[in-house]
Amino acid sequence: MRRVLAAAALSAVALAGAWPAPVRAQSGPGSVESFVDTEFPGSGAPGLAYALVADGEVTSVGARGVVERGRDEAVTPDTPFVTGSISKSFTALSVMQLVEAGKVDLDARLSRYLDVFADRPAGAITVRQLLSHTSGYSTVQGNASHADVTPGQDELARRVDHLADVAPANPPDEQWEYSNTNYEILGRLVEVVSGREYQAYVAEAILEPVGMANSFVADGEIHEAMATGHTPWFGTKRPLPGNRTSRGSAPQGGVVASANDLARYLRMMMNGQDDVLSAGGKSLMMRPASAMSPFYGLGWRVDPGTGAVWHDGVSPGVETLASMLPTEKTAAVVLVNGGSGFGFGETGHLRSGIAARALGLDDDNGSAWSRQAFFLSLVVMPITYLLSMAWAWRRRSQIRAKVTGGFSGLFSLWFPLLTTLVAAWVLVGLVPSLFGTPLGTLRLFAPDLVVVLVASAVTGVLWAAFRLWVAYADRIRRPSRQAAPIGDDRTVP
Repeated sequence: MRRVLAAAALSAVALAGAWPAPVRAQSGPGSVESFVDTEFPGSGAPGLAYALVADGEVTSVGARGVVERGRDEAVTPDTPFVTGSISKSFTALSVMQLVEAGKVDLDARLSRYLDVFADRPAGAITVRQLLSHTSGYSTVQGNASHADVTPGQDELARRVDHLADVAPANPPDEQWEYSNTNYEILGRLVEVVSGREYQAYVAEAILEPVGMANSFVADGEIHEAMATGHTPWFGTKRPLPGNRTSRGSAPQGGVVASANDLARYLRMMMNGQDDVLSAGGKSLMMRPASAMSPFYGLGWRVDPGTGAVWHDGVSPGVETLASMLPTEKTAAVVLVNGGSGFGFGETGHLRSGIAARALGLDDDNGSAWSRQAFFLSLVVMPITYLLSMAWAWRRRSQIRAKVTGGFSGLFSLWFPLLTTLVAAWVLVGLVPSLFGTPLGTLRLFAPDLVVVLVASAVTGVLWAAFRLWVAYADRIRRPSRQAAPIGDDRTVP
């Protein structure tokens, strides 16, 4: 269950496989309470809120901890959290409302609705392909920084104008790859087609009709009532400064909602009624979008084997999960204001464990030892390199002897430089790409991990370069001694 309900702590982008077979044991509010009491302290998260739905009704809500470390304000089931990628379901629902209103065709080209994409590489992508992550945009493209786009009322429009010049990494409908870019574009489509800014549309067409009174859409302002995110820092969690939201990322990760409100939202998605969207439209969202997208619908992750539907969310310092079994009208919402450390202080087991017990499914909790070992090795590596530099200085005569030691001596001097340069590329280039994000973006989610990655890369190259300096420094200085004029009886130091 864990490998499906919770994405890897920082990437939050990999598609999980099929859910294991349902297990009808240890389920219900009582088992959830007991589980939270046991697991919450070990997660390191400052606060947690959850809500459970059974038979179409909210049956249990709960909360632990505080909205910000160092403050006394307790988290409640009505505390708003940034929901991260759960927001994509709101954007997809908005698009589906416009589809049912006859204003959008799922299989129409993007350029039909956004003129900026006319005669551009992405103009031929369809709305359905954007919704199902089969557009060709990559995970890395979706996680790229938008530092060149300044905040403002029209931030989303300017972001999408910039994206119009970005060619998708792959042709449309050739592979499935999760990308935030798809939903930023869809958010702009909602604005253009509806004639309202994204924030106003979602509030008026979804939040208000569903009764989500403690929820709103990121508007670029600071919201003190919102749970503060906390990023991992070597076994602890540090609060992020301020609670400012981002307008530009709202369609892909900026809906802010409480556990109670999200439970109402999931209840609406499962009620089989025509309300904010037709029952058929909801059903379409919660089943595989195409053969190329067998485990993702329209704004929701799906498992056709068990009928499970869910989405997780990861924002800097906040991790969330909303999961459903629509045929049983059972659901769970889990919101945590602490980002997962790499192997230490992870919240995945806490989130997936609550959902598993609420839905009566197996909680397949994997071990974190391999991630812990990797992180610890990165912590130790810079120290080892620095100690090796001290050792090289103490053994400098032996190292200098390698210069005249033939091929083997020169090889032992220069080969470490090559290996440490390759290792540096792996650490600051390849490893972030495995998370599907540039190093700068990864730093927002896991600053401690980025510190040890960079420190290991830099000290490794410095160690190799220092050995070379030790080996050749004396020979570099020697010509200056030989250059003294003949007959000059001054002492050469």
